[in-house]
Amino acid sequence: MKICILTIGNELMSGRTADTNSSFIAREINLQGWQVEAMMSVGDKFDSIKSRLNYLLALTDVVICTGGLGPTADDITTAAIAQAFGLPLYTDETVLQAIKDRFAKYNLRWVENNAKQAMFPQGAEIIANPIGTAAGFALRVKEKLIFVIPGVPYETQRMMPEGVIPILRRYFPQPDQYSAKQTIKTFGLSEAAVDDRLKDIDFAARGVNVGFYPVFPENHVVLISRHKTQEEAQRNLQKTQDEVAVRLQDCIFSYGEKTLEEVIAGLLTEKKLTIAVAESCTGGLITNRLTDVSGSSDYLERGLVTYSNESKISMLGVPAEIIEKHGAVSEETARLMAEGVRKLSGADLGLSSTGIAGPTGGSKEKPVGTVYLALADSKQTVCRHYTFRWDRKRNKHVFSEVALIILKDYLQGKG
Repeated sequence: MKICILTIGNELMSGRTADTNSSFIAREINLQGWQVEAMMSVGDKFDSIKSRLNYLLALTDVVICTGGLGPTADDITTAAIAQAFGLPLYTDETVLQAIKDRFAKYNLRWVENNAKQAMFPQGAEIIANPIGTAAGFALRVKEKLIFVIPGVPYETQRMMPEGVIPILRRYFPQPDQYSAKQTIKTFGLSEAAVDDRLKDIDFAARGVNVGFYPVFPENHVVLISRHKTQEEAQRNLQKTQDEVAVRLQDCIFSYGEKTLEEVIAGLLTEKKLTIAVAESCTGGLITNRLTDVSGSSDYLERGLVTYSNESKISMLGVPAEIIEKHGAVSEETARLMAEGVRKLSGADLGLSSTGIAGPTGGSKEKPVGTVYLALADSKQTVCRHYTFRWDRKRNKHVFSEVALIILKDYLQGKG
């Protein structure tokens, strides 16, 4: 079975919004063993939507559309599809009431144009939206299937596996091939370096596709194994994963979809340890990432942004003479920051950052991108010094990444 993807919205055509939905949908489709024939974007115009839809339907069995399901005047996808196939629109009272209930629950003012999101082409099968007001729908026309779901990425990401895939499976119960997938997340190597380490693996001979996905500052390797049986697909995947792991083991921090923060959360919880963070150059980013995980209050005691020299002195107990002699950006200051926040909080661990994110503030001895990161427990303090070459925003992000890697390695006994 071949599938096409059509993303709809003026914001895509103007470049104001990146089309992340196409790549997500394509990955989901390929994982199911089906093939994506084409991907296309179009603006919010009746004639454009109709012509692109007819073009794609001539190529394939299924078109999956995202976008244009909101309540405003430029959200015309439903009406355009109904018009394209000469279908009347109707209001689904169950969906309408669900939208009104959601507005009431969150004390939002009801405006009548919101009722537009409860209108569907005659004959459509409604696809529930568990996290938004705009339901999607599936429509069978001319022996072809059209799916329409919202363009908000996190809604697309819920509705594809929960709504679209089950309907596709109902119409096309047997995949062309069975597949198994593994994501291997790495840090510390460039994309080219990761590729070079894996160059001697013949992925094609194993029936495995390999993809390299930079997610700054990480590089993710995605393996997809396809075979006539699920058992063989999984077996081939495991063999290939083992070979990849041998070559990348020193920079792998996660298998599967867990983030670095989630890996650390699991380790802190397992070891029943608490942590406090003192940040200067990262401005609270390390703490923010730790709190991205639900339940982080079990292990995160506090996070302090001690940006000025005075705050390092008064809040963390760093002696003024140390800063005067070695500088705020130094190993000595970083160590005392980590030790100070640990003692202040009573946490098991103290983590600190101090550096120069740029673009100003650097010197020959300490150029922009310099960072010192320290981790203290009750027995010792370790400090690492790095220099990176990114802009201010990316420097801050990579500083926080390395700090979390240091923490992960410590918790895994590698520090």
